[in-house]
Amino acid sequence: MISISHEANYIHVVIFGQFTLQDYKEFEDNVLYDIGFHGPARLLFDLSEMTSYTLDMAWEEIHFSQQHQQDFEKIAVVTDDQWVVWSVWINRAISDSNVMIFESVNDALAWFAEAQDLSNTTSAQN
Repeated sequence: MISISHEANYIHVVIFGQFTLQDYKEFEDNVLYDIGFHGPARLLFDLSEMTSYTLDMAWEEIHFSQQHQQDFEKIAVVTDDQWVVWSVWINRAISDSNVMIFESVNDALAWFAEAQDLSNTTSAQN
């Protein structure tokens, strides 16, 4: 099951149980809609409650990532699953997105806030 919420500065995606192709298609629709209105997105992908994923979902994720490399400013992935960590690092190698792995949602949000603080400081200096 997937839960998607559009927060002020990021899109928050949480996966519960098995991550299926149907879930991923819902994710794609939501993210592409948001990107269409706001440009490159920050994505918080919480996989801490994910128990497994389907092979067709994994294939779709690779395909989507290749097509939308420039559409993400930052991607924070929350997980402690070593297979997921490995998959993220492989995907990072083929994507231009800034991807980081975190152990908690709070750590991921702090990373987003650091970047926001830096851009606000730079804007104020100009």
